[in-house]
Amino acid sequence: MSTINRSRRVAALGTLAALTLGATACGSSGGNPLDGGSSASAATGGAGGSGSTVVVGSANFPENVLLGSIYSQALKAKGVKVQEKFNIGSREVLYGQLQSGNLTVLPEYNGSLLAYLDAKSTAVTTQDVNAELAKTLPATLGILESSPAEDKDSLSVTQETADKDNLKTIADLAAKAGEYTIGGPPEFKSRREQQLKDVYGLTFKEWKPTGDATANALKDGSIQVGNVFTTDPKIVQYKLVPLADPKNIFGAQNVTPLVNKAGVDATATAALNAVSAKLDTAGLVALMKRVSVDKEDPSAVAKDWLKSNGLG
Repeated sequence: MSTINRSRRVAALGTLAALTLGATACGSSGGNPLDGGSSASAATGGAGGSGSTVVVGSANFPENVLLGSIYSQALKAKGVKVQEKFNIGSREVLYGQLQSGNLTVLPEYNGSLLAYLDAKSTAVTTQDVNAELAKTLPATLGILESSPAEDKDSLSVTQETADKDNLKTIADLAAKAGEYTIGGPPEFKSRREQQLKDVYGLTFKEWKPTGDATANALKDGSIQVGNVFTTDPKIVQYKLVPLADPKNIFGAQNVTPLVNKAGVDATATAALNAVSAKLDTAGLVALMKRVSVDKEDPSAVAKDWLKSNGLG
């Protein structure tokens, strides 16, 4: 969501220099496009009104392709005419195509989208981020309901460490941080060390740059706390525990449909909101394991998820 790590997502969805949330999120799949979604040429003009074609796009990394396929198939299940245009590229390109009407729907991450539109925003909760997006987006674009699923930074530990030291939240680390080595991308220390001290009172024994090998370093015991991202399939593989963040130092990154309003009617809106209501982080991690680790076709994984949730 690391890798879709935020370094990946920022690269894939646009260079967000003002993002303070770390080099992020999850998924061990890097930024390489998948072949799983069917590609289609861009629609010409807006896709407005009942009976028109809704064009579902995605960025060029596996999690976003999977989400695009979920959206596409959910719409088709409700009789909406759909065209898929996956693996497009950066947020700058995607956003421009949505504004022009060449795309109708995109799976977005609300916090990253807000940072792209307003680098000075300090909103961190889902409610505040979405309220600011509603004010910041142009009148032609809008967000639908956000899902509980988030692809964001976390501090994670092994299940063994969580059980041994009774760790459930980042705050619980305060009593043990002095004994722990923490790992993450090289920039994680400079971006987060002072904040973790100020907000949670954490002073770690050592900071170790582990980059994309953070989850592996947790597994082999060379670190005890790691900046693993919340949809990284290795969370499932290695039975890692992302600690809750009650003080919201890692802002909201909810999977959220971004739409060209003229292109979605009540049927399409209801179908996409129904997806958001069912999609949570644990479920998305499990789906990403199938795509990135087990190498299953994302469209087939999306179809299974929709069927199991009564949406396909």
